[in-house]
Amino acid sequence: MLMMDWKPAASEKVNQDEADGKTPGPTWPAPPMVQQAMDYWVDAWQRSILFMDVLRQRGNEHFDYVARKGPNVLSFEFEVVLDGRHFDCPVNYCLVRIVPPAGTEIDPAKRPFIIFDPRAGHGPGIGGMKHNSEIGVALKAGHPCYFVGFLPDPVSGQTIEDVCRAEAQFVKKVAELHPRAEGKPCLIGNCQAGWQITMMSATHPDLVGPIVLAGAPLSYWAGVHGKNPMRYLGGLLGGTWLTALSGDLGHGIFDGAALVANFEHNNPANTLWKKNYNVYSKVDTEAPRFLEFEKWWGSPVLLNAVEMQFITDELFVNNRLTSGEIFFEDGLRVDLRNIKSPIVVFCSWGDEITPPQQALDWILDLYASDADLLTSGQTIVYALHQSIGHLGIFVSAKVATKEHDEFTRTMDLIDVLPPGLYEAVFDEKSPDMAHAELVSGEYLVRFEKRGLNDIRAFGGNDAEDDKRFATVARLSEINKGLYQTCLAPLVKPLTSEQSAEALRRLHPHRLRYELFSDRNPFMRPVGALAESIRANRKPVAEDNPYLRAQETMSDRIVEALDTFRDTRDRMVESFFMTLYGSRPLQAMVGLGSDDATAHPRIGRDIAHETAVAKHLAEFEARIEHGGLAEAGLRGLLYVMSGTSNLGADERGFAMLRQIRIREPRAAEFTLARFKDLVREQYILLQIDEDRAVAAIPKLLPADAAERAKTFDIIRSVVAALGDLPEETEKRLAHLEELFK
Repeated sequence: MLMMDWKPAASEKVNQDEADGKTPGPTWPAPPMVQQAMDYWVDAWQRSILFMDVLRQRGNEHFDYVARKGPNVLSFEFEVVLDGRHFDCPVNYCLVRIVPPAGTEIDPAKRPFIIFDPRAGHGPGIGGMKHNSEIGVALKAGHPCYFVGFLPDPVSGQTIEDVCRAEAQFVKKVAELHPRAEGKPCLIGNCQAGWQITMMSATHPDLVGPIVLAGAPLSYWAGVHGKNPMRYLGGLLGGTWLTALSGDLGHGIFDGAALVANFEHNNPANTLWKKNYNVYSKVDTEAPRFLEFEKWWGSPVLLNAVEMQFITDELFVNNRLTSGEIFFEDGLRVDLRNIKSPIVVFCSWGDEITPPQQALDWILDLYASDADLLTSGQTIVYALHQSIGHLGIFVSAKVATKEHDEFTRTMDLIDVLPPGLYEAVFDEKSPDMAHAELVSGEYLVRFEKRGLNDIRAFGGNDAEDDKRFATVARLSEINKGLYQTCLAPLVKPLTSEQSAEALRRLHPHRLRYELFSDRNPFMRPVGALAESIRANRKPVAEDNPYLRAQETMSDRIVEALDTFRDTRDRMVESFFMTLYGSRPLQAMVGLGSDDATAHPRIGRDIAHETAVAKHLAEFEARIEHGGLAEAGLRGLLYVMSGTSNLGADERGFAMLRQIRIREPRAAEFTLARFKDLVREQYILLQIDEDRAVAAIPKLLPADAAERAKTFDIIRSVVAALGDLPEETEKRLAHLEELFK
């Protein structure tokens, strides 16, 4: 009945007439275009019912998922190590150990990895939703792996500061569980978790190893004209007073569905059409992937109102993280310059949520020059993907098996890189590549030297733009004060836990799951109808002209919605620039025409500068002191500095590893000791290269065989890089003379 069988084909009619003993009569097959139209409408009808059934399944799975005790989308088994709800300052975060899948061997001597889940409105587990993920590549490389996730409901009274303390306890515990590991735990923070672990690392710098920030914004005003419209949102809303209102209406709770809605509004074509149409057009195959993703996307979590107010006030609108203006309750200042571990920033030009400027411009806020970055002892590596979107940075299997896999394999190399700024460059491994046997993965990773001007070249705000955002920040404080004084006393008495729960349930993001589920009696017949259709499915041919017309129509709808988005974004930017660029408005909030505080840079820290100067003086005094190890590393770094962009190469580090295994004395060098020596010798070369190189013979032993063996090691490491620039060859020859 549901298949709407039309007229049988001519051959079938003749055969049936012959079987009945009748004289075959004339048949008139439908014209091709008519038959194609009938085939298309049958398929369209069936796809419509099947699509409705997918939405019904999504709604049912949503309610099953949120009813669990600790819902998450992790695809790995795990064991709870620490439950933050039992801490002195309880939080809704937990530390779990990822149980390696069968056949996966973990090396206890390798540094552990800790993946931190982003709490930005969505549910927990996205960092390990697939086996090809950040967790998966760490396990595959033999590293112990841990995961820091959260529960949907916050602990009453918890703050961002409490979460930072809890994360520090998690990292400390992991380090205690792996005393044999060479190197401190590597932390990976996705999106919101990136700035969270950065704050924790700045206040607990001695606990952490290398930090990977994947799609994490740290400089919230940054961007370029014509793009990045989300940074204007605070200006459109008049600041953070609406955040305070939302918290009051939620009876002290902020609904993460509001954050999810902001993401969806950013791309109306995908939200209103593409995502659903993709399922409708491929309903026979696409449903499992869609349902898996929606389980995470469609289950927003809650935050305490005080947490969200901190985030919007201190980060999104006032941009105080990189200026060192955030203080914890005990007076501790969050100064990102305290971080001494290498920082890896992974961002993408295709990221519409955290563009490269927001991921990288904090470097310009913290360091005035390349020399400033160098003398601070900081190592920063960044990698730029050309097209992947925000979620793809930490969800895409292709990204996991390339960038995240290579970062994991080369993390020890990153940990010992000399201070400075580097860009990670990935070259596909090929048979004709020099010393391809030293490349552990599918790509060769090189860390090329960069400078602050390379970051500035990506574009960013000028002084007038900074003043506009500063105007928003000051106006936000005024509006929030007016709300808290005039409206909050009226709103708070009218709210209760019941009214707040009713508002959350009626939020469009949640309501759609209830409407398209078995909780809606009108949806219950859809399941049986869909089963009948699956038993009699008649998909249309791919070359059907009506199907092609459908695809064309879909493309036109997407183009129209994209045009709407672009027009809207241009209008928003124009409104923002005009309103907040108004001199009278800027004067009303206390900003003068030549105000230099519009975008405050981090202040000078005399104690920090004194410590740096003291260390540099101590280093300089050791230029002519040391032994064979110091001479060898100084010589190697001298040769590798032969060109402006030659930084470090995976192959050279792999060669050092092999030498360390072969040479008994080299094996005595721990990774930490090697790292300290590299930094010391590199800084000595930066202080006075000529004097440091001239002093190398004074560090060498009298034994000619020992000198020759050490130089052979240097030659082997350099040769592993393949063809070398002429300047590097000259330096190698000069070093050989010094060793002789």
